Amino acid sequence: MLNKQFIKERLVLIKSYTEELKNLSKLDKETFTKNKVYSAAAESFLRRALEAIFDIGRHILAKKGYIDISKEYKSIASGLSKIGAVDDELSAKLIQMAGYRNRLVHMYHTVTEDELYEIITEDLKDIDKFIKSIKKLLQYD
Repeated sequence: MLNKQFIKERLVLIKSYTEELKNLSKLDKETFTKNKVYSAAAESFLRRALEAIFDIGRHILAKKGYIDISKEYKSIASGLSKIGAVDDELSAKLIQMAGYRNRLVHMYHTVTEDELYEIITEDLKDIDKFIKSIKKLLQYD
């Protein structure tokens, strides 16, 4: 059985992290890229949001009997599509997010301010879509 409270708590965290990212996205690119504090904050909030996304995915898959695909981030992303929790388009985005999460954690020295700025100004809608999909799965607003 799904632990809806666990999932809801993670959704609240994701929402709060994306709100911080949206605030950072209001900065112009030059201001954002020249101040390391902004990019460090964006990196931290983005990584935390991605971790919470995959915590939710892992939990859903494990509780629905798909323990074998709940261990690796990219398989979590494709597994959520397999069980109908997200559509194929979002699943493809989640696979990209899984790769980027791994980069943030393991190849952090290659992450640039420019790419972080692009993500926070162009791609947060995918996280919002994830939140909506999971709320629909749980059947609440």
